[in-house]
This record gives sequence, C-alpha cells and structure tokens, in this order.
Amino acid sequence: MNIRKEFLIFGVVGTVGFLVDAGVLYLLKGSLGLYWARVPSFFCAATATWLLNRQFTFRNRVSGVSIFQEYAKYFGLMLGGGAVNYLVYAIAVSLLPAVSYRPLASVALGSIAGMFINYFFARYFVFRRKLG
Repeated sequence: MNIRKEFLIFGVVGTVGFLVDAGVLYLLKGSLGLYWARVPSFFCAATATWLLNRQFTFRNRVSGVSIFQEYAKYFGLMLGGGAVNYLVYAIAVSLLPAVSYRPLASVALGSIAGMFINYFFARYFVFRRKLG
C-alpha cells in the first residue's frame, strides 16, 4: 500500500477515534469536568485506533513483538501525540466562547494537531516492518 493511501486510512481511523474520544468526553464531562474527562476519553480513543490501525491501516506491516508489547508501545508513543492533542484542546477550551460546541471543537482541533505526530510514531516505531 502506498503511503498516501495508508495516511488516508489512518485519517479515517482517526475520525473513528475522534468520535470515541468526543463520545466518552461528553459522557464524563458532567462528573469529571472538561479537563479530567479527557484522560479516560483519550485512553478509549487510543485503544480503538490501535485495534483499527493494526487491522486496516497497517495490515501489511508488523510490529515484530507480542500483541501486549505492541499495545503498550503504541499507547506509549501515542502519548506524544496525545500531549500535543491535549495542549491544543486545553488552549481551545480556555479561548473558545462557552457555547455548546466548545468541547467538540476543542477535541477536533486537538485531534488534528496530534494526528501527524501519531502517524509518524505508528508507522515508523510500532508497525515498522513490512510483511512478505
């Protein structure tokens, strides 16, 4: 698979991750607040994208380690993109007017910011070996 198609699929998977992230955030924001609710929402989104990326985006690539090591490595590396994601999210939450779309728009901005970093980490550090 060429890198453009791979990145496109990564983006589609990222969209699913965004929906998971935003959904969990909206479920928990009342009890945890807009900042703390991002912790479980990120965990759920990272887990969903790992499962989908290994099945679709990087189906022609392998990590060369056990599934548990792969998940731990993926999640650990996604924390880099997650840090950028959260930083942009927190800035957006604090700067956007307090209207109903603020959390959703903030999650979207953070997700886009972290996507490029996460793709690089996933392709070159987790799923780095081609099959065949």
